[in-house]
Amino acid sequence: MLVQQNVDGSNFFNRSWEEFKVGFNNSKGNYWLGNELLHQLTDQNTYKLRIDLKARNQSWYYAEYRTFLVYSEAFNYKIVLDGFSGNTGAAGNAFNYQNNMMFTTYDRDNDLFNGSVYKNNCAVYKGGGFWYRDCAWASLNGHRAESRFYWGRSGIGFSLELSRMWLTC
Repeated sequence: MLVQQNVDGSNFFNRSWEEFKVGFNNSKGNYWLGNELLHQLTDQNTYKLRIDLKARNQSWYYAEYRTFLVYSEAFNYKIVLDGFSGNTGAAGNAFNYQNNMMFTTYDRDNDLFNGSVYKNNCAVYKGGGFWYRDCAWASLNGHRAESRFYWGRSGIGFSLELSRMWLTC
């Protein structure tokens, strides 16, 4: 089941808490399933998370997590990830940096970022809602124009052309 698809790195994912809660899409193929449905699905069944990544150099990568759980809105849609595998090379398990973090949007700040120019909010800085810590190593809803749509860690990584997140059995 498709959870997220960012096909152009545009500012399309710069959305409110309520929009991320219910989900949204456009005719280009950008898509977000909705945090409430993600919670309901992962609360009732065990799912794996697969992330497909197309780098700007046209290379394809993937990351899989054996465990993926999204808590309820009462916990700000906090995620739990475990059991990484994939072919992301030196960029590694970038999403793990955001493990156990709550979802953040420009109008609901739940991250640890301290950047006053951006209202101490990673979604304001990155240009899209996501599970941020002190921003992100995996920034799948960020804006490409400012190199905020990427996968990496500690200065090692790659800018993205496309990302997809899937729930699998």
